[in-house]
Amino acid sequence: MKQLFARARQNGETHPWLVAFTVMLAVFMEVLDTSVANVALPHISGNLSAGVDESTWVLTSYLVSNAIVLPLTGWLSSLFGRKRFYMTCVAIFTVSSLLCGLAPSLPWLVFFRIMQGAGGGALQPISQAVMLESFPKEKRGMAMAMFGVGVVMAPIIGPTLGGWLTDSYSWRWIFFINIPVGVISLILTFFLIYDPPFLERKKVGAVGIDYIGLGLLSVGLGFLQVVLDKGQREDWFESHFIVACAAVAVIGLLGALIWELNRKDPIVDFRLLKNRNFLLATLTMFMLGFVLYGSTALLPIFLQTLLGYTALLSGLVLSPGGFIVVLMLPLVGQLLTHFDARWLVICGVVIVASSLFHMATFNLDIDFHTAMMARIYQSAGMAFLFVPINVMAFYFIPKEKFNNATGIINLARNIGGSFGIANVVTLLARRQQFHQGILVSHMTPFDSAYQAIMNGSARVLFVAGSNSTDAQAQAHGMAYGILQRHAAMLAFGDVFWIMGLMFLTLIPLMLLMKKSRSRGGPPMAH
Repeated sequence: MKQLFARARQNGETHPWLVAFTVMLAVFMEVLDTSVANVALPHISGNLSAGVDESTWVLTSYLVSNAIVLPLTGWLSSLFGRKRFYMTCVAIFTVSSLLCGLAPSLPWLVFFRIMQGAGGGALQPISQAVMLESFPKEKRGMAMAMFGVGVVMAPIIGPTLGGWLTDSYSWRWIFFINIPVGVISLILTFFLIYDPPFLERKKVGAVGIDYIGLGLLSVGLGFLQVVLDKGQREDWFESHFIVACAAVAVIGLLGALIWELNRKDPIVDFRLLKNRNFLLATLTMFMLGFVLYGSTALLPIFLQTLLGYTALLSGLVLSPGGFIVVLMLPLVGQLLTHFDARWLVICGVVIVASSLFHMATFNLDIDFHTAMMARIYQSAGMAFLFVPINVMAFYFIPKEKFNNATGIINLARNIGGSFGIANVVTLLARRQQFHQGILVSHMTPFDSAYQAIMNGSARVLFVAGSNSTDAQAQAHGMAYGILQRHAAMLAFGDVFWIMGLMFLTLIPLMLLMKKSRSRGGPPMAH
């Protein structure tokens, strides 16, 4: 085996596509675990004798620990050595996946999920940094295309895979499937990945740990995730618990920002945000996460609650879009060598916004093909976003800063996803209440159309065997059920429309970007 790996390395360097495949194994595994457990929550709560509300901590605990580690990746890599730190994270993630599958109770499962999130937090930014370093500037578009396959595909197939494993076997298998992938990733990393010579490693004893910055950042991100996850359930700022968590999150994040900007050797280098391209790309990536995760959460809810789709069938509506992304991303990587990245992003924004506006026209009679094609259009647009945004973000960032930069931009996408899911769920509930209030005003004895429907339904029920009193009550119940479905349908349309409008705001940001060339040569700016 050593000879096989030795042949893979020529002139002391590993072929960049072997490097890309190696690091993408861990990335796909980690991103998949952010969504694969969603559909298994009822099974987990039933098997472990816990309430559904309590079982949501299986998701929240993972997101909190994952978000805390993400921005610390660069600092921890320089402290322990990137390859060593990366392999440790893969090992922690793999072992904790095994422990999650063996968890005897909910508290233990939550604890192991915290371990899993901590191990997985560094995998995305380190993998992205390794891929950026392994490819020359003119080929980074293709490298980011492969990275995008894992990051975009995993949230799409996660619910489908989780539903199939849970229904066919057990919820524990959504964690066990990580074990062989983790072992293969460790073996390949050991033989094929090496720290570059320009990556300075600090001696542990010579570097004082910034406990204040680490504490402020951990508290701020942790409480922010709790606010986003529990806000809708607790009625947001009507809850003293949410208000307190939000206050702690704001104080922690602002304190961390101020503290780190004044440190000579910060654990998170927020000074990178002074780079205009990187700042705008980070904001764009936040919005990309908002729409990607928000729409991925919203569409299955619509399909299952209003159209009666099963979890597996709704997952099949989303899956073809994932395959379109896989097919489109290499094409976009090639287009980057011929076209300005900014115009590719604008093209993607228009396509995604148009697909969301199309989803806003959905009704209760749409078929499987219509829903699937709408998702395919959206996915095609997403393919034009991820790769160009990353190329523009890192074009003016020196290689030695890649570890810090990838941690920040991946955190922005994940936090954007959390904001997206929280906001679409809240908007959906509020808009449904609004439309229900308008529609119910017509359900009065003085509305001739409503009265005609009631009389017709009551006659049908009376003929079917109900007495006149029961028939009238059942007719009213049927009418109210129809009203609720129509109010929900209008609410879904509103949320899709709002998301489309929000996404169009990215176009002005692209016009503020400095121009970057994917071909070789010095960067250009204007």
